[in-house]
Amino acid sequence: MTEGGPVFRKKTPEEAPTFWIATSDLPATPATAFYQKLDTVLGAFRFGEEVRRLAAPFYEMDTSKGGQPGIDPAVYFKMLMVGFFENLPSERAIAARCADSLSIREFLHYGLGERTPHHSSFTVIRQRLAAGVYDAVFALVLRALREKKLLKGKRLAIDTSVLEANASLRSLEHRLTGERYRQYVKRLAAAAGVDTSDPRAVSTFDRKRPGRKTSNDEWQNPHDPDAKVGPDKKGVTRMLYKPEHVVDLETGAIVAVELNLGDERDATGLADRVLVAEQRVNVAVGDPPARARVEAVVADMGYCDAAELGTLQEAGIRTAVADPVRNRRMEKLTEEERRALRYAKRTTRSKSGRALMRRRGELCERSFVHVLDYGGARRTTLRGRENIFKRYLLQAACANLSLLLRHLSGIGTLKQTWAASGRALAALMTALLGFLRRQLRDWWAQPATWSSHAQEPTLLRFGLTPAVE
Repeated sequence: MTEGGPVFRKKTPEEAPTFWIATSDLPATPATAFYQKLDTVLGAFRFGEEVRRLAAPFYEMDTSKGGQPGIDPAVYFKMLMVGFFENLPSERAIAARCADSLSIREFLHYGLGERTPHHSSFTVIRQRLAAGVYDAVFALVLRALREKKLLKGKRLAIDTSVLEANASLRSLEHRLTGERYRQYVKRLAAAAGVDTSDPRAVSTFDRKRPGRKTSNDEWQNPHDPDAKVGPDKKGVTRMLYKPEHVVDLETGAIVAVELNLGDERDATGLADRVLVAEQRVNVAVGDPPARARVEAVVADMGYCDAAELGTLQEAGIRTAVADPVRNRRMEKLTEEERRALRYAKRTTRSKSGRALMRRRGELCERSFVHVLDYGGARRTTLRGRENIFKRYLLQAACANLSLLLRHLSGIGTLKQTWAASGRALAALMTALLGFLRRQLRDWWAQPATWSSHAQEPTLLRFGLTPAVE
């Protein structure tokens, strides 16, 4: 004991107790059943073999330079699936979770003594594989949905949401001068007589100054130039991307995915994206791509563009898109534009159109909740549109996998697995309490029987015939 308090000597690794146990005797975690089901579903459509085939051209080794074989790409995609189902946004957290969980090790086909991939391997593999590989994996899951009749593609809905970029507004720089946004605001505040040594006063000045506007044409983030300034769902200005889903209104499957810039209009390229989704559905269903299968497209008023709607209508696709402009002056438009807007307006106001709009709101929002909120993608840890899009494609594929799992086993996510376990325990407790309640009710309703040869009651018998001597 010293004046500063007790001093403890740490044990060396040689002094620490050791024990041995067979890996087969180790207990499994509660998540084992879910990952076993997921592995079974992936094996049913030969996920591992198909992924290795798709990634083979990017894994060709240069024998002159030597090197060791790379990580199995199927393991890489499975680890990203773990990130989706465990709601882990960062790749570091995914690698740590895969190393610690016995059930996930079994899912990845890694033994207890084997070292799982390091988080830095994610960056290496992501840069190695082209975006077409991720798109092919997404299409592979779509074909699995088609085999289970979970992909129709007759009525589609399209919608966008927001994804917060891994970039800060404080790091904005002027495209021409290179001046930081914070320095720019301080310069304006000093000219207005504001104390620039007070950060709160500077922020208040920036928020309330007249003519405040942060244009993406003038400002950019040097860490992620693709991220754009825009309002999120709550109206807060952030650095954003805009993911877009094309959803099957009959099954809820995500047919196509796009990652737009934060300042891009929703209606830009609407017809092209719908036709691409139609072609993707045709390929997955097995029909010739030239055969049109999409009958109707539903979108909100942000997608209202007369030229885009006219292109879809000429292709024989019914459009249900609300017009954001009330009492629009049609005389300023061409005849084709007027015809397209009137058709979309009639469709939206019809009974079937209103039903489609309600269905769109339900399924599109559900798909974004699954991918962004439950899948850990609301705020990305990656930078660059291409890198984020690669990851997002697989997260959308995982949302479709969840739909497939729910169809086959009734449970599509880990959260539902835990909820099912809780419901089973609650049902057991309810049955037990009901049994005890019935026993007490029967006990209370039946009279007591006394022993015949005793002066005092010595034994109470409920529901039994007394003994006769």
